[in-house]
Parts: sequence; C-alpha cells; structure tokens
Amino acid sequence: MRHIYIRGSLGLIWLVAAIVCGVSGNFPMMGFYLVLAGVFLYSAYAAWKNEKGGKGEGR
Repeated sequence: MRHIYIRGSLGLIWLVAAIVCGVSGNFPMMGFYLVLAGVFLYSAYAAWKNEKGGKGEGR
C-alpha cells in the first residue's frame, strides 16, 4: 500500500509543478509535467484498484 501513496504523492507534486509552470508562462515544461503527473496518478489508481480486488478478470 505504501507504493500507492508514493506514486500518488509524486503525481500531485508533478501536478503542482505543472501549475507553477503554467502560471509563469513556461508552457512546454507545463505539458511535460502534466504528462508525468498523469502517468504517476494513473499508475497509483491502477495499483489501488488492483489491490482492492477490482482486477476485472471476472473473479
């Protein structure tokens, strides 16, 4: 369960970095950070869903 928290935290940090870059006008880095945030947050969500038993395999 700890790896889910770590992935989620890193995803939120990347999301904050994207917001800061967007406010400062650095749009190429904002896009890059948004992609990183999406990857980390999706990974955390998928791991959380898998650990809760929602494997989607008909079990």
